[in-house]
Amino acid sequence: MWQPEIETMSREELLQLQLERLQVTLNRAMRNVSFYRERFADIDCVPDGVRSLGDLACVPLITRDDLAQGYPYGFFAVPLREVVRMDTAPGLTQGTAVAAYTRNDLEHWGQLAARVMSMAGVTADSVVQIPFETGMFDAGFGFVRGAQLIGASVISVPGGDYRKQVQVMHDYRTTVLTALPSDAVRLAAELEQVQLGPRGLWLQVALLGGEPWPETVRAEIEERLSVRAVDNYGVRVAAWPGFASECEARDGLHVNEDHFLAEIVDPETLQPLPPGSEGELVITTLEKEALPVIRYRTGDTCAMLTEPCACGRTLARVTRPSRRTDETIVVRGISIQPEAIGRTVERVLGVSTERQIAVGERSYDDVEVRVAVPAQQADTERGLIELGRRRGDLERELAALLGLTVRVSIVERSSLEGPQGSPRAVVDMRGRA
Repeated sequence: MWQPEIETMSREELLQLQLERLQVTLNRAMRNVSFYRERFADIDCVPDGVRSLGDLACVPLITRDDLAQGYPYGFFAVPLREVVRMDTAPGLTQGTAVAAYTRNDLEHWGQLAARVMSMAGVTADSVVQIPFETGMFDAGFGFVRGAQLIGASVISVPGGDYRKQVQVMHDYRTTVLTALPSDAVRLAAELEQVQLGPRGLWLQVALLGGEPWPETVRAEIEERLSVRAVDNYGVRVAAWPGFASECEARDGLHVNEDHFLAEIVDPETLQPLPPGSEGELVITTLEKEALPVIRYRTGDTCAMLTEPCACGRTLARVTRPSRRTDETIVVRGISIQPEAIGRTVERVLGVSTERQIAVGERSYDDVEVRVAVPAQQADTERGLIELGRRRGDLERELAALLGLTVRVSIVERSSLEGPQGSPRAVVDMRGRA
């Protein structure tokens, strides 16, 4: 354990600590963020009125769209001169949400990342390879800082060139891989391509997250890389890495409750659900200075586990998120929303038509946008030729916006239909046997 005095704190002490920090956070948000001040006024709520964790249920939930309305500085709770790092979400989404940090926030983030990595088995003797970009994609920055605090040796190699990644992994005797699940799958394929195989490596642990990866994919990665694959979960506006991670028991992800308050709510009624019930995960930050988030709807579904864990930690756990409450799909850490894809398709093609996002058909992170032939162009040769030309334009536009390679296919509308006859917005084939 990285911080055993916190990770094994009694539940009574932990809940009291959460309440104290929650009251401080609510006061800071109401005093410095106009959005929260107006929200609290609408319900005649004052932070001092929240005298128990259960009282938080009277505070309205917020969404990514709410945060996007304040882009870029509207949710800052400190003067800009106190903000030392800002990150903006990559990719094509409904709205851009900013993650921001003060010096204290960065210190806390580093400690949380070290806690997550220690849970996975990273020690001062580890050699950690991190194939993340450490610029605008902030997870790489967090993992590097966490590994440095632990005292591990860090190899930070920009992603994309998987042959080079394998070579570095072999030459530097990497013991821990911190990556996206899709990176791990691609690295396994590259190992087989160069006929090196996992026995030619020193890998022991793969700490993975940032996109969905079911148990079937975990088993595949463990077999092909000969590692123990460990999950971690985070939300960019709160912390990734840092929110929750699996321990050696791998029986749910421990929430770092001294920094975050996690709730499970019914996605329809928005009412809190008891432990063990599956619903939407809602997060409140308890120590964030620059940009506190209060009752943020993540869109991910899971259940809260409060019974003791075999590892000895008293921190509550959440089950691995199983599905989304909306049609957002996450690929390589990038959130893709069908509405945003639709707007781009309409703008480039000049017509409104039905479309579908398919993920995982050719490879784990393969993205295909299937566009139905618009009625205005289906019956003329010139229309079809023009559509073919614009298909290439659409591929380039989507790739530039998402930061991902995207295939665009022009198809008949009938091929997009689901079991009920209406077109499906998203088809996710990742993890299928």
